[in-house]
Amino acid sequence: MKLYIKFMVSIRCKMIVKSELSKLGLKYFKVELGEAEIEEDITSDQKDKLQAGLMRSGLELMDDRKATLIEKIKNVIVEMVHYSDELPKVKNSEFISKKLNHDYTYLSNIFSEATGITIERFLINHKIERVKELIIYDELNITEIAFKLHYSSVGHLSYQFKKNTGLTPSFFKKTGG
Repeated sequence: MKLYIKFMVSIRCKMIVKSELSKLGLKYFKVELGEAEIEEDITSDQKDKLQAGLMRSGLELMDDRKATLIEKIKNVIVEMVHYSDELPKVKNSEFISKKLNHDYTYLSNIFSEATGITIERFLINHKIERVKELIIYDELNITEIAFKLHYSSVGHLSYQFKKNTGLTPSFFKKTGG
């Protein structure tokens, strides 16, 4: 049985979910960002206890299919931008559509309707957060960061960075983040 979990975006979240499942004696096959697959069906009582345990850590079980799909979209983007060594070589829309096995227009419409922002804006916001991390780590220069995150140029990265943060990447680096 698959369980879908909202706000699950890190390795720490995965550990929390595994711990909560274990406390309830639920055996899991796998726990991924946004979902957990357990061996048996979950009882109503177990579901309530799991929900309570997850909520203490800021996580939440989801029932609604659209809400689940929105969380999956977010998780694909977070995983793609923050946890992959390199972004996909195909268009982001194509990658997301293929990964979730849905038409991109459908995904885009339900995402925008539920979150108030487009998938593209969500992706840009996360790319800028990743740029900040990479600047702070100080292992790559701005040109290398632009290449790593598939910006068409350093100018394009700088433009998006300034538009989102109000700072240039070099000023952000000077101030130490």
